[in-house]
Amino acid sequence: MPVAPEVFPAACPSRVVLDHVTSKWGVLVLVALADGSQRWSELRRRAEGISEKMLAQTLRTLEADGFVHRAAQPVIPPRVDYSLTPRGEELVAHLLPLFGWVVAHADEIVAQRG
Repeated sequence: MPVAPEVFPAACPSRVVLDHVTSKWGVLVLVALADGSQRWSELRRRAEGISEKMLAQTLRTLEADGFVHRAAQPVIPPRVDYSLTPRGEELVAHLLPLFGWVVAHADEIVAQRG
């Protein structure tokens, strides 16, 4: 399937969306949420190495883009759950095959680099 030529100019909005969903942390958060609703602390444990600041920034960005839903519960201590929106579920359906391919080939690719 050929890519439409209008995606290549610098001003194309797709570049912003691609940056958000294909960043290392963006992909990991989206794929983690494919397993269902999770709390912030659960996402932080799953995406080892992500800083608190980066997780917060990534979740805010994905929420603003309409991929992630943030549900704050009025309890003490505060509880916030994150889940995929319908748009996020549609996106993740496309990301999971790519993610699976990367996981299946990562060892071989990294090993050949020396």
